[in-house]
Amino acid sequence: MSPRGTRSNRPDEIVERALELSRADGCVVIAEEHSSTNLRWAGNALTTNGATRGRTVTVVATVDGARGTASGVVSRSAVTAQDLEPLVRAAEAAARDAGPAEDAQALVADGRTTADFTDPPAGTSPDVFAAFAPALGESFRQARAGGRELYGFAQHSVVSSYLGSSTGLRLRHDQPTGTLELNAKSPDRTRSSWAGRATRDFTDVDPRALDAELARRLGWAERRIELPAGRYDTLLPPSAVADLLVYQQWSATARDAAEGRTVFSKAGGGAGTAGTRIGERVAGLPLTLRSDPTAAGLECAPFVLAHTSGEDASVFDNGLPLAATDWVREGVLNRLVATRHGAALTGLPVAPAVDNLLLEGGGPRDLDAMVAAAGHDGPALLLTSLWYIREVDPATLLLTGLTRDGVYLVRDGEVVGEVNNFRFNESPVDLLGRATEAGRTERTLSREWGDYFPRTAMPPLRVPDFHMSSVSPGV
Repeated sequence: MSPRGTRSNRPDEIVERALELSRADGCVVIAEEHSSTNLRWAGNALTTNGATRGRTVTVVATVDGARGTASGVVSRSAVTAQDLEPLVRAAEAAARDAGPAEDAQALVADGRTTADFTDPPAGTSPDVFAAFAPALGESFRQARAGGRELYGFAQHSVVSSYLGSSTGLRLRHDQPTGTLELNAKSPDRTRSSWAGRATRDFTDVDPRALDAELARRLGWAERRIELPAGRYDTLLPPSAVADLLVYQQWSATARDAAEGRTVFSKAGGGAGTAGTRIGERVAGLPLTLRSDPTAAGLECAPFVLAHTSGEDASVFDNGLPLAATDWVREGVLNRLVATRHGAALTGLPVAPAVDNLLLEGGGPRDLDAMVAAAGHDGPALLLTSLWYIREVDPATLLLTGLTRDGVYLVRDGEVVGEVNNFRFNESPVDLLGRATEAGRTERTLSREWGDYFPRTAMPPLRVPDFHMSSVSPGV
């Protein structure tokens, strides 16, 4: 260990010191260095900006007993080398006080070490906005000249995760995450539209192009048309598709399905695989819903980083390698999220959750081309985004929520005006089954879940009978 005050607070040494201090039968330590910076604006002017740094250390202690292995998990912020022993002892005490862990497994022990484990953590700074900030200023001038106001924020973070275990793992991952949300409003606040983007470094987002798109939508909204609730031929942009499929993925756990509690449970039940819909067609189109830690632009941790145990994660799986996984393959349900414990209970393959999600297999058309092909056999709706999404029935994954910031009427391939907002009632699984067209997949940002799950790539979808269950006031 380096002398006090020199290198003893490096995250890799925090991990090593915590492991040295451990008296438990097994131990996993995750040290995470957080760095973030942001810009915020309102009324075509910057309002605030800032940068933060921080550290979180999580200690997982496992204690073997006559009735099984117990685990204790304690996380604390702003931890230094001097704070480690109380943290380690607290995790050990939590393990001794707990009963045997239902998800207990042997800790991962394949001896992997990443080459940069002892390197300093990565970070971000306001420099990440070096090209973006001037372009944002041009967007303000562009919007002001066009008689609209821009509101929103841009944020960028980097999390360097260091994972070490008493079984020899020494793993490191740096995760950059950037999001941009831009809202344009008419000066009287009667018209509003939103656009969002996800990025790793802000070199591939142009606020001027987003403002131009928002200006087009505000122009559509100059004509207002009232429509009743009902079922409508509806075009969902990639962002709205992500709003729905992220929630579906969070609900796609093997154990819950095998025990008859979810939309992925087979009618009539049965043990293991027989109790799930694995192998059934769930999408009418040959679409593939997948995750891949190496997906271009959506790269994420290639190993499990679990700070707590639940149906979709287990602290005993920390460090388990992650691989590309097809959850739905060409329209057929192929995998459900399964920890090692969940796999043992259900007989399904081990398939840990991965921190990205892609829907692929659609056609070459983008959303504009799909709009041009819509509304020829009757009116169609074009959505912007969804929000306040809540689960109504887990057995069917029926969700309810509201449309937001622009629902537009399409006739004969053209947008002819803005309509009122609606409350919807739909199941994303049913939507996949009923969709008649999927367009070109593109990286997108979920309006509802982007803060929790920002790495998605989705196509626009056309659903012929999307259920708008009631009219909702507001923009």
